Amino acid sequence: MTTTNRRRSTLFLVLFAVAVLAAITVAGILLNGRAMESDFARKNLMPCLEYPFGTDWMGRDMLARTLAGLSLSIRIGLLTAAVSACIALVMGIISATMGRWADSVVCFCIDLVMGIPHILLVMLISIACGKGFLGVVTGVALSHWTSLARVIRGEVMQLRQAPYILAARKLGIRRWDIVRRHMLVHLMPQFLTGLILLFPHAILHEASVTFLGFGLSSEQPAIGVILSESMRYLTTGKWWLALFPGISLVIVVLLFALLGERIRLLLDPASAQE
Repeated sequence: MTTTNRRRSTLFLVLFAVAVLAAITVAGILLNGRAMESDFARKNLMPCLEYPFGTDWMGRDMLARTLAGLSLSIRIGLLTAAVSACIALVMGIISATMGRWADSVVCFCIDLVMGIPHILLVMLISIACGKGFLGVVTGVALSHWTSLARVIRGEVMQLRQAPYILAARKLGIRRWDIVRRHMLVHLMPQFLTGLILLFPHAILHEASVTFLGFGLSSEQPAIGVILSESMRYLTTGKWWLALFPGISLVIVVLLFALLGERIRLLLDPASAQE
């Protein structure tokens, strides 16, 4: 396969993943009201043409609830990944440009955060912030920036020795002007790739914390809430209550992973010829 055809197929996969994720997000927003409607006349129906994902013990449409939950998870993932990636960008640049003392402080923070299991750290921050939407967003955002910060720190430390960076220093250009004019453009491929690859982690940890009861409230049609409530009914043979939401969550996570990998291939000059 030629390089042009490879890039074309990569771009097609990126557009496909974006289209599917956008469709799920919009559909979930539109079906949010229907996901909350209960009708005991249709409770515990198995999957059928009218209700492809079946209904639950309150007669709620599981397809609508699943799409609403995935939409909420995607929106939370977008918000938390964006905040976390921006924290990583700032911390990585500070670590590599502000001297040995700043580098030691940032590296200590990275080691401290990475030394605590993500789920436990997200739970602790979520509880400290009162759980709910704010607690989940804060917990996920403050616990997922470390790996990307290390990548950006390494890139900046390499860029510091570039001839044009050294020449800019000799000319007396201020440190932050050098970062803004000459370094940020080189950091964008790593930043965008890291940002997208943070999505699946953010979504899974949001769902996990909510499943354990430390995240979103049970009133919201979140995937974690759906899976947690469904566990009580699996022993009675209502397998569809957890199977379809679980598979849907895995598909969304895999789409984000595919999107991040393909965008890395498009943006990273080192992989342009792969």
